[in-house]
Amino acid sequence: MTWQENALCAQAGPEFFFPAPGSSTREAKQLCGACEGRVACLEYALAHDERFGVWGGLSEKERFRLKRSRG
Repeated sequence: MTWQENALCAQAGPEFFFPAPGSSTREAKQLCGACEGRVACLEYALAHDERFGVWGGLSEKERFRLKRSRG
């Protein structure tokens, strides 16, 4: 099985991780924090330049900062 099949987000639905602009991402991040696939999810998002939504527990801005800090 892949990390996507085991991920907790597979049970939550996409609107949970792609909230409307200005909406809270707190609940999505909490779910990510309990997910075994969090690190793989984050690395996937960084490698595929995912620009929207919560991936691996990080928002778009947080992933941008992380990517920039990695060089």
